[in-house]
Amino acid sequence: MSIGRKRRSTGRVTLADVAQLAGVGTMTVSRALRTPEQVSDKLREKIEAAVSELGYLPNLAASSLASASSYTIAMVVPSFSESGCADMFAGLQRVLQPAGYQIMLAESQHHIEREETLLETLLSYNLAAAVLLSIEHSENTRQALTAANIPVVEIGAIRTDPIDINIGIDYVAAMYQLTQTVIASGYQNVGLLCANQEQWIFQQHLQGWHKALLQNHMSPHRVINAAQPASFSLGAQQLPEFLLAWPELDALVCASDELACGALYECQRRRIKVPEQLAIVGFGNSEVSQVCQPPLTTMTVPHKEIGIQAGKALLARLNDQPWLPEGSIPSTLCRRSSC
Repeated sequence: MSIGRKRRSTGRVTLADVAQLAGVGTMTVSRALRTPEQVSDKLREKIEAAVSELGYLPNLAASSLASASSYTIAMVVPSFSESGCADMFAGLQRVLQPAGYQIMLAESQHHIEREETLLETLLSYNLAAAVLLSIEHSENTRQALTAANIPVVEIGAIRTDPIDINIGIDYVAAMYQLTQTVIASGYQNVGLLCANQEQWIFQQHLQGWHKALLQNHMSPHRVINAAQPASFSLGAQQLPEFLLAWPELDALVCASDELACGALYECQRRRIKVPEQLAIVGFGNSEVSQVCQPPLTTMTVPHKEIGIQAGKALLARLNDQPWLPEGSIPSTLCRRSSC
């Protein structure tokens, strides 16, 4: 009976099993798996054949403990459905996975206290680095991450006092540009629709909105911040609230494309012409913003590029290479026919 068959029924295949089948020492197998360039091609092929035959899987946890290093990176997000979460994760994976790093994904459910508990647990895994899709943390979290002495990157939005690395867009500047575009198009009675989201994003959206309105000597009071998460149905539900409170409304700025498309569908139901009677703009440049009718004017948030730049910054730090922050990643206006 072969070693592989025996181990499949009695336990995990070990490094020693691979060494025995390949006819070499365990140190040689370890070297071939960790630094294959240090082993001859013929020997490496022999060891790879043994690994393949036995179905050997390295014990990464034991390896990291033994070497005081790790190839695991924790990524904590407020919600898996958070706008751009999947694209930023894909960007990180694109850079870090080829370098041998694996990303452990966890959800804080928009609770700072839960984020604190999650990171306390994750840090016990001897992490190589931590990625946070948030810039609001408890003081305990900030202290724990600083004490861990690992690279930490906060992604999504720019903040003034990051823990370590901070890569994202300037939501203040993006919302200011979007609102300025609406005003420059001749609309005088502009409203802002937001939904349940990270508090820091709402604050930055509001800051950019106020800046644009006040610079143009216009009232910034037409704001609804709904308690529910952004969705098509919420956008449709909130449009009547706006029209009831401010019947003079002639333009609506939405903090997400989902809200904007929901409001757009409600306009069609009520036979309100867009943009002749009411202009509507969104935020995010999602796929739906391009195919709705009329197509939405919106701001592009380069989520995948944020993830890629965060991955490059982490990789540089993990390899003790210099990394110079590039500042915020620019967002761009997509001008379409809804405004």
